[in-house]
Amino acid sequence: MLTSLPLVHLLIMAAAAASLFCFFMAKWIPGRRGRIVFPLVSAGCCLGMILVGRIQYQHWPVQHMLVLYSFAWTGLTIGLFPARKLMHEYATEVNAGVKREKYDVPARYQVAAISSVIIGSFLGITLS
Repeated sequence: MLTSLPLVHLLIMAAAAASLFCFFMAKWIPGRRGRIVFPLVSAGCCLGMILVGRIQYQHWPVQHMLVLYSFAWTGLTIGLFPARKLMHEYATEVNAGVKREKYDVPARYQVAAISSVIIGSFLGITLS
């Protein structure tokens, strides 16, 4: 359904998902380094998903992979929302030079992130 849209619209949808992710991650994790790293990671993941789709036996077209990327990346942003305060706290400590032996992340935050990415991916597959 969404793959019938022109490629430009799908690229805009993927760029919007990546921008949303980068905006919130830069807000939740303070620091200059994150503003450079998160857009690069987003672009690398998008290109990686397109390449993996081309390598597959089914040869998923670029349109399918862009829809899947957009929904999965939006799901990741939504899934990281509950852990935003914890990420901010840990990032502030790291920027201040405090190093912990282990950074504990409660299971509920992990379940929220993983389940929202899975749900977003299933929605992307269904709607493509």
